[in-house]
Amino acid sequence: MSRKPGDWLLRAGALEAFTTLDVYRPISRRGPLSPLVFFSTWPVSELPVQAAMFQVATAAALARPRDVRSRRGIAGLALTAASVAGLLGVRRAADRVEGELELALVDGLGPDYRHDIRRPSWPGQQTSPKAPGAVRSMLIRKRFAQDTDVAYGPHGRYNLLDVWRHRDLPKDAKAPVLLQVPGGAWITGNKQVQAYPLMSHLAERGWICVAMSYRLAPKSTWPDFLIDVKRAIAWIRANIAEHGGDPQFLAITGGSAGGHLSSLAALTPNDPAYQPGFEDVDTSVKAAVPLYGVYDWVDETGVGHSGLPRMLERMVVKGKLKDNPAPYHAASPLYQIGPDAPPMFVLHGTNDSLVPVEQARLFVERLREMSPETVAYAELPLAQHAFDLFGSVRAAATAEAIERFLGVVYGREKA
Repeated sequence: MSRKPGDWLLRAGALEAFTTLDVYRPISRRGPLSPLVFFSTWPVSELPVQAAMFQVATAAALARPRDVRSRRGIAGLALTAASVAGLLGVRRAADRVEGELELALVDGLGPDYRHDIRRPSWPGQQTSPKAPGAVRSMLIRKRFAQDTDVAYGPHGRYNLLDVWRHRDLPKDAKAPVLLQVPGGAWITGNKQVQAYPLMSHLAERGWICVAMSYRLAPKSTWPDFLIDVKRAIAWIRANIAEHGGDPQFLAITGGSAGGHLSSLAALTPNDPAYQPGFEDVDTSVKAAVPLYGVYDWVDETGVGHSGLPRMLERMVVKGKLKDNPAPYHAASPLYQIGPDAPPMFVLHGTNDSLVPVEQARLFVERLREMSPETVAYAELPLAQHAFDLFGSVRAAATAEAIERFLGVVYGREKA
């Protein structure tokens, strides 16, 4: 069948407009289509200017004279123009996220919180560190990962970590430490690629960051992942002073499954069930910063992703929730909240189509009810899952906000 003039312009414009609309209003945040929504809108929502340039270039490549003069071609160009305008709106929303984060910190820490920020210092420290941009973030590991593939446990490549630090940081600096737990639905992921904007931002300001890998499903099952996180904490307690870190000030962070494990580790300090062979090691942390985490494996309220229970039953727990709910409750940070919870800064995107934001809201509500410690919460408008990966405007603002939050906890601890 012959192609009508303007067909390709119309098809391209329709697809572009649909994708941009999906960035604003995801067609699915809980159902079977949500992974497709995530992968199609995630890079567009974080790099909207680049996406707009690509759309314009595509239209220019397809715009032959006979196509441009046709009704279909005109309609396609109009859809592309609308899409580009929408993407510029996404960029404006990203530019405003710094204000949203500041409001969250003021709400959690108080209006004068900046007076309590304490930043590490050392001779030769840079006065104006660079923001973690997209290209720079992809190349940053070589600069800051000073010690790589360090074994922290007995499980080979799954128990390795990297120590990120500024090359000028003295070995006796006693710098505060952040442990980064990667995400990947407990079945994939490792210590590379994730959280580079945050770790580079902190390393340039005198922090030490430890990026870890852990055992993965389906070969390993719950609670192996949490045990590995606790084992990494034990390694930090015993060894980080040799790298210039302070073993007495350790915070933890992670995104997605890493958000789940980091919050759960923070809420279950020194639990011998998760510390086989190192029961006497202190595994408490001073603060936790979970990003777009999974906080409830039971999901009695029905706000979680519809596909999560089946995946957990088949791959992660390897047992049905209705037959044995105990491990699902034990693995849910929502049910482990108590008065000993450390200060937390919870971050989630409003348009997350893999872990619905409603679960984060429920977790924060329960934290504020039961914990006397600081709880800051930021919802990032139009942000998808894994919004901090690309070194985007939103990722840079998030890294700076997390650094301020941790700086307050560090300053109040030292005061």
